[in-house]
Amino acid sequence: MIDVTVYVDSNKKYKGYRLCGHAGYDEYGYDIICAAASVIAQNTANSIEKFTQDRFKTILDEDEGLLEIKFIGDIGRDTILLMKSFELGIESIVEDNEDYIKMRYKEV
Repeated sequence: MIDVTVYVDSNKKYKGYRLCGHAGYDEYGYDIICAAASVIAQNTANSIEKFTQDRFKTILDEDEGLLEIKFIGDIGRDTILLMKSFELGIESIVEDNEDYIKMRYKEV
């Protein structure tokens, strides 16, 4: 199962996100749930890096299926919009695939 965690502070401001695990929907290379979640997570990180001034630290472990980003400092309006898009994308996958992916929020 893929575990998606959106990090927020006590004011519900975004602090980052984490994806970990493998969906197990199909064999390696054919798992569309894993592929969809990975594309959303990677594209969000790439978009924040390319289109905003906001910075983050990254942890990546392909064997574990782990991608984690944690923002350094406060984030701007564009990154907030990209994070909302990330949530929408992941929520749409979870909606029909609760046996393979889950999303939660964690206060940090």
